Amino acid sequence: MRAIVVSLLFFGCVFGALGQQPFKDPVFTSVNRMTMTYADTLKADIYFAPQMRGGQKSPLLLLVHGGGFSSGKRDGDLESGFALAMAQRGYVVASISYDLVRKGQPEGFSCDCPATTKVETFKHVAGNIYQAFDFLVNFSSEFNFDPEKIVLVGSSAGAEAVLHAAYARDHEAFSALEGQGRKFAAVISFAGALIEGVEIKRANGVPALLVHGTDDKLVPYATAPHHYCEQGTPGYIVLQGSGTIAEALQEHGVPSTLITAEGGGHEWANKAYELTDDVSTFLYERLYEKKSGTQHKTIDPQP
Repeated sequence: MRAIVVSLLFFGCVFGALGQQPFKDPVFTSVNRMTMTYADTLKADIYFAPQMRGGQKSPLLLLVHGGGFSSGKRDGDLESGFALAMAQRGYVVASISYDLVRKGQPEGFSCDCPATTKVETFKHVAGNIYQAFDFLVNFSSEFNFDPEKIVLVGSSAGAEAVLHAAYARDHEAFSALEGQGRKFAAVISFAGALIEGVEIKRANGVPALLVHGTDDKLVPYATAPHHYCEQGTPGYIVLQGSGTIAEALQEHGVPSTLITAEGGGHEWANKAYELTDDVSTFLYERLYEKKSGTQHKTIDPQP
């Protein structure tokens, strides 16, 4: 039996202002958090508005933190703030920990880290995401979420992980994970990218919200080497960033929204957590209004 720890976060009474509605607006001020172990020592913090448990089923946002696969935590200030803000809109949010496979490794995750190790890292954490998915769907009734509306959300390293979990299942390096049976309603990436060779097609297309700075020196906005490592260094591997992914999604008719911070850097992996209105709009339009097509929004990198 997996241990369950319950923590309650109260912010007042429930309210519903005139014209506001769940999944678009922050209509709840009471949010609960429950911590569950989904595999070995890996945990998930589940945020939910208790008033949603008896009514309309919510989407589930599965949140994966950043940190170069060596640091970061599921309950950091940015992750907790984002999870609370989305739960106040009626979403169920599961912020997960995962195996920090690069922690303590002297070559880190930059140009000294072999390209093959980088791919294995993406693969390993994608596997953790599948483990969390399989565990959480067993509690869809308890938390009143729709297992057909599970959305992956990630920042930086977490964004790389969720993108590969969503789109790389047909790639030879990821096929052994056997993720074909898992269906994602959407994927949200804050400064993430895919390895070159992962193809996005209509058949494997998942609607996406992509946020990225054009001058990101770690994870490229378009197509470029990871960390801009020089060819011939151990860590040289070409990645497809948000701009390239958005073009592929548009080409194959997969709905997407690209938010570009013109001149922004990798700090947008963190700043994007503040874009809860944009996230809510994207999810409502895709999941409930069933809007298709692509959107591109450019924002000031220094708001």
